[in-house]
Amino acid sequence: MKKRILTLMLSAAMVLSLAACGSTSGSSSADSGQEAESGTGEDSGEATPETVTIQSRNAEGELTDVEVPYDPERIAILDMACLDILDNLGVGDRVVGSASTSLEYLQDYVTNEEIVNLGTIKEADMEAVMECEPDIIFIGGRLSSSFDDLNEIAPVVYLSTDMEAGLVESVRTNASTIASIFGLEDKVDALMADFDSRIETLAQFAEGKTAIIGMCTSGSFNVLGNDGRCSLIGNEIGFENIGVDADVDTATHGNEASFEFIVDKNPEYIFVMDRDAAIGTDGAQLAQEIMENELVMGTDAYKNGNIVYLAHPAVWYTAEGGVTALDVMLQDLESELL
Repeated sequence: MKKRILTLMLSAAMVLSLAACGSTSGSSSADSGQEAESGTGEDSGEATPETVTIQSRNAEGELTDVEVPYDPERIAILDMACLDILDNLGVGDRVVGSASTSLEYLQDYVTNEEIVNLGTIKEADMEAVMECEPDIIFIGGRLSSSFDDLNEIAPVVYLSTDMEAGLVESVRTNASTIASIFGLEDKVDALMADFDSRIETLAQFAEGKTAIIGMCTSGSFNVLGNDGRCSLIGNEIGFENIGVDADVDTATHGNEASFEFIVDKNPEYIFVMDRDAAIGTDGAQLAQEIMENELVMGTDAYKNGNIVYLAHPAVWYTAEGGVTALDVMLQDLESELL
């Protein structure tokens, strides 16, 4: 009898022990599930937003808040400065359509058969833009008149250069704006890292020196101020631009000047951008042929070898505002001045 009672007691103990083990095992499983859930939350952080609000320009060129898709997968590009920035941020593989360009560093987007040709930076092929079904469209000032039509296809980001802030700061701001659309803000500082020091070196060279800045187009020479193209030379580099008065508007294509005007001003340096070469005008005179005439050859700039022909006019004319473009533009100056 005692033996039977002992056996029953042992059996009961085993049942209780198994029940306790089962309970512990179940508790661990629940805890593991909660930990896994918690781990997922920690890894993902905050929920990924569907949209993000940025500062962009509207059809009238005014800065305004614009809501665009966050981290878009399909990008249509109609501005080379924006394509340049997207390429440097590492999201160029999302480009499904692009305007044509002759820029060497962006040729992968032109020759790639999977990327639809969307026309030019001045005239978009609306049907092609629509067919590539973009999530977002990037444009520059040349297409501001098409803003509303493009905006019916997908949200439009229209960025430009702010002459008051200067080219370098405009590149930094626009790169930050584009980066914020993709959650890549932490990449911008590295992209802009050495520009300030390069500008400073060039500025030290330019201090106290006078210049006329202009572009050759259709056989003429147009002077440029510090309010548009090539303004980097006068604004940030710091050459004293004596070609035009500060309050004269030269932002689009400059103002035509006579060669007698250049002789009268007699600058220490003349900077020349060849617009015809930039846009591939057939049969156009080279800038050097236009500039090196009897009158200009009498200036101090010519006599001292200080006529600087900007080596990459297409970059200066069609892509100012990009990261690689800024690098190329500074190289054009460094190679001639330093």
